[in-house]
Formats: sequence, C-alpha cells, structure tokens
Amino acid sequence: MAQLTEIRWHGRGGQGVVTAGELLAEAALDSGQYFQAFPDYGPERMGAPIRAFTRLSPEPITIHSQVEEPDVVLVLDPTLLGAVPVTAGLKDDGVLLVNTGMSPSEVREKLGLEKARVFTVDASHIAIEEMGREITNTPMLGLFAKATGLVGLDDLEHEIREWFSPKLSKRAVDANVRALRRAAEEAEQG
Repeated sequence: MAQLTEIRWHGRGGQGVVTAGELLAEAALDSGQYFQAFPDYGPERMGAPIRAFTRLSPEPITIHSQVEEPDVVLVLDPTLLGAVPVTAGLKDDGVLLVNTGMSPSEVREKLGLEKARVFTVDASHIAIEEMGREITNTPMLGLFAKATGLVGLDDLEHEIREWFSPKLSKRAVDANVRALRRAAEEAEQG
C-alpha cells in the first residue's frame, strides 16, 4: 500500500486502544513513514467504548479529522460487535481485524459484511495466557502485522520493548512480545 492508510480502532477504556495506535505509529515512523495517531474520547470511564485513529503514509499527511472511511478496522473487544457500528465506512477492499473466538465467516455473517477481508484471533485468550490480564492491544498489533504487512513483527517488537521497558518488568515486556507474535501465528483469515 503505497498511499495513505487510514485505521480505526474500537475498544473499551483500559484495553490499551490508544497505546496500540501510538505503538503502530512509532513502528511506522521507524520504517520511514509519516503518521498520525489520536484518540476519540471524552470523559469516558474504564470499560466505556472508545475509538482511536491512526494514519500511515509514505508522504506527509495533511488531513486533520477523524477517520470516516477506514482501510483497516480493529476491534479489540468482541462485545462491541453488533453494539457499535464498527464497520461503518469500511472500504469495500478494506480489512476488518477482530478479537474473537469466532471464525472470520461467523464474524462476516454476524455483521452482514459482504466485502472486505476479515481476520480473527482470540486475543483475549492469548493475553490472559501470556500476560495474565485481558489487555488485547499487543496481540491485536500482531494480527495487524500479519493481515496488512504494513509494519513488521520485528518493528513492533522493538517498539513494544522501547515503550514498555521503562514502565514494566522485563517479564511483562517479554509477555507482551510473546502475545504479539502468537497472535500473528494464530490469525485466521476468511
């Protein structure tokens, strides 16, 4: 994709939605791309639905608005499927990435989605097993890398280590990296 790529994230407060968008942007910067990463929330509390946006481009980005017609949509919380219009504006040739135990065809049927590529991974299960907490942002970054090829797993691992090392123990950082890589391996496409 040698053009502007617009990404919309859907999740709940406390799941690391904003952090994931920023990590992706930093990984893109390291690979020579321009980026924007910003949240869309007000006084929401922990657990409330939130959105975040990321734009990636090989050229400077001059748009300064929310992403209305995303190329990629990531859904970090499966309870948002059907509760929030996660596919609104998704381009026909876009990509939907969902944290769920459902298959891509089940997600497609549930949402009435005819076009777009759908990828799923049980990021909640991976996060609990690897990190001991249901924070699905790093596994979903692994799914993003696998599905789009816009950034590599090594670039994302580097950013995770840089971002989290001052804040978390080495054990916790390593767990996030394992979750990232495992989600890429366990991704299903349909």
